[in-house]
Amino acid sequence: MTQSTAAAMRTAAAALVDRLDEAHRAQGCHPFSDDGMRRWIEYRPQPRPGISLADLAGPARKATHRLLATGLSPHAYAQAMTIVALEEVLDRSEGWVRGRHSNDYWINVFGDPTGAGPWGWRFEGHHISVTMTVDGDRVYPTPVFLGANPATVSYAGQPVVRPLALEEDLARLLLDEMGVPGRALAVTADTAPADITSGQSARVAAPVIPLGIPAHRLGPAARELLDRLVAGYLDRLPPELARAEATRIDRRELHFAWEGPVRPGAGHYYRIQGPDLLIEYDNTQNDANHAHTVLRRPDSDFGGDVLAAHRAEAH
Repeated sequence: MTQSTAAAMRTAAAALVDRLDEAHRAQGCHPFSDDGMRRWIEYRPQPRPGISLADLAGPARKATHRLLATGLSPHAYAQAMTIVALEEVLDRSEGWVRGRHSNDYWINVFGDPTGAGPWGWRFEGHHISVTMTVDGDRVYPTPVFLGANPATVSYAGQPVVRPLALEEDLARLLLDEMGVPGRALAVTADTAPADITSGQSARVAAPVIPLGIPAHRLGPAARELLDRLVAGYLDRLPPELARAEATRIDRRELHFAWEGPVRPGAGHYYRIQGPDLLIEYDNTQNDANHAHTVLRRPDSDFGGDVLAAHRAEAH
């Protein structure tokens, strides 16, 4: 019998915790009730809590990767590992002056993976932030942030490494397919923002009225491309989680908005919104060769109010 995603996470998290010494447990294991520690997203090269992979011995480091792999599909895990490797590429391009390295990623566990209560974990570093919250057999699988700098490494005019290609290419195909009338609704600003609008917010305050073109205004081919683009973000998750998240999306209520020029090579941004859904993509920095993308559930990020629900049941 195939193990459920929640069970796989429990097994992998318990194996990791077993491999930590007392000092590392003090650094990386926290009460689930510590909202400030748990509701955290920081994808910039900033100080962060937890245990660095650089400080872990081989077995514990491998256990961390196995835990991360329970929360990502095989191709998304490959994207994440490519993003990790790009830290070395970026350090070289900057002349080795900042000391970036591919073990500068951190793990945290919240609550007891072997207990009956809610628990969770986060894997995070520059351009990666993956948070999973588990309550029984249910997994709340957001936020999931993936970025890349450089977004594209090329040789002789051809991309050699481009981990977030799908996220850009499908959006451009969608813009092309919707035609001039559709783009007139979809493009909401001539200049793209410097970053995703949700940023490092623990709680996303999505606009009441989504911007851009509503899905029902798209033709069949464009609508299919929008569905494929949304699926591309959901399919970062293991199949069981991706299917569950897909059933929660009201496809009729989706909106797609683009900011910035539509020509390739210029800074650009898009977002997809729906009830309890926010997908963002931004590529403006470093001459539009530095991408940030995120999948969020504004009402249920970090497990939403799962802890409050448990407290209410206890009373």
